[in-house]
Amino acid sequence: MSTKLFVGSLPWSINDAGLKERFEKHGSVLSAKIILDRETNRSRGFGFVEMENPTDASKAIHALHDSEIDGRNIVVNEAKSRN
Repeated sequence: MSTKLFVGSLPWSINDAGLKERFEKHGSVLSAKIILDRETNRSRGFGFVEMENPTDASKAIHALHDSEIDGRNIVVNEAKSRN
């Protein structure tokens, strides 16, 4: 069962591949997606990473939450479902 993580406070410079690369160091990543503004097609400063299993997701949260990417401390936590 995969686990989806929310990643916030991302720098504008990071793309999907860069986000995936950061998380792959902590486990198997199924997908990584930066959310883009519909009108400008620029990053909205957050994204989602889907980890293959909850153990890898937990490792990634502990290792990357409040870590720095290009001068910004990122937020990493388990994504809440959209109801």
